[in-house]
Amino acid sequence: MSSTSTLDGRPRRLLPTTAAYGLLVGVPAILIAVLLRIGERLPAAAGAAATPRPAGAAPAFDLGLLTLQIVVIVAASRLAGGLLARFGQPRVVGEMAAGLMLGPSVLGRLAPSLSATIFPGPSLGFVNAIAQVGLLLFMFLVGLELDPAHLRRRGKAALLTSHASIVAPFLLGTALALGLYPRLAPAGVGFTPFALFVGAAMSVTAFPVLARILADRGMTTTPLGALAIVCAAVGDITAWCILAAVVVIARSSGVASLAFTLAGTAVYLAVMFILVRPLLARVAERATRLGGSAQTQLAIVMLLALSSAWVTERLGIHALFGAFLVGALLPPSGPLAEALSSRLRDLMIVLLLPLFFAFTGLRTTVSLISAGWMWIVCGLVLFVAIAGKLGGSAVAARAAGMRWRDALSLGALMNTRGLMELVILNVGLDIGVLSPTLFAMMVVMALVTTALTTPLLDLLQHGRGSEATQAI
Repeated sequence: MSSTSTLDGRPRRLLPTTAAYGLLVGVPAILIAVLLRIGERLPAAAGAAATPRPAGAAPAFDLGLLTLQIVVIVAASRLAGGLLARFGQPRVVGEMAAGLMLGPSVLGRLAPSLSATIFPGPSLGFVNAIAQVGLLLFMFLVGLELDPAHLRRRGKAALLTSHASIVAPFLLGTALALGLYPRLAPAGVGFTPFALFVGAAMSVTAFPVLARILADRGMTTTPLGALAIVCAAVGDITAWCILAAVVVIARSSGVASLAFTLAGTAVYLAVMFILVRPLLARVAERATRLGGSAQTQLAIVMLLALSSAWVTERLGIHALFGAFLVGALLPPSGPLAEALSSRLRDLMIVLLLPLFFAFTGLRTTVSLISAGWMWIVCGLVLFVAIAGKLGGSAVAARAAGMRWRDALSLGALMNTRGLMELVILNVGLDIGVLSPTLFAMMVVMALVTTALTTPLLDLLQHGRGSEATQAI
């Protein structure tokens, strides 16, 4: 039996990697399939309230109102983010909270007339349009920042831990869906897409937020921080592949539609890897010779990202996946990647992402969680999310040889959901797989799990000193 060193340098692996992978990933995957078979025998969902769809003529565009909305959103996000940053929280927690406060859950209840004046329902489509463009650019940046070198550095241990951190919450989420489906699934939604989406929503890690937390704490070059980055990167790729499959299943209207999507996706991936990837490499090389400041090369990459997003949207996957893939295929080092990241990041952080947080808050009505049993369900959703993600990551890390304290610290980092969770939840609401009530519960879960990361790390890493921060 092979062994590897832990963070403190001593061999402590409990099982061979293959055996651990089969136990922690293979067995739960089989159980997920069994639960899906059981769930398909449940009666059709009674039908929770579905997301209201706009009808009639498009509202008139009001530039003054849109400008006012942007001013209010950006100001609230900066204030809330700065306030919570003083308490050691990532700014994204404050920005998520600001989005909720601007919506019907807080402002709509405390000052309904003011809320109706600043955020009238028909005008929100324009805020959403800008936010969706911001999301495409954000997903492009997420793909750009996935460094393949990180994926190769830790190998088997990272693969085991990252996949266990997905399968464990996915299994628990699928089991929870058995109870949620009869009362909280939208009418007309089958159990399989509903359960798969709940499982996928439980499984995500916010890679950008995790990286920011590690950088702020000076842990990026520590063994724990490096492993967390690798696990989050592998986990993000796997989770987005799973989500793409879930969206395809949910959107397909029959065998013919599903066959078209699958065939089209195969052709799309072949074109991206065979033609677009070498093209991006040549564009990056050209930008390097020009010093990385050539606007033509930047324009080519942006056109490819938006075109890829359009193709995946037409295929029935989602536009976000197309933008993400172009970012992942672009060489992550060099002047072109640095220019794209530096020019887009500030615009994303200051303007576009706060608009997305606000739009999410404006469509989240926490008061829908009204009855006592609903708050019990909300607590159960939170418990399952933490137990699956933190617990699954920690058990896998311990099996790979880490001390329990470091394994739990890794689990706390992987439990960070942040913006990525909100992206997934909004996709689920848009395609009609999540009801507004369950959406509100999961938004609460996303906010709480992200806010828990820093306090849990402080508790688990207290007194580690140089042992915890020793560079690789």
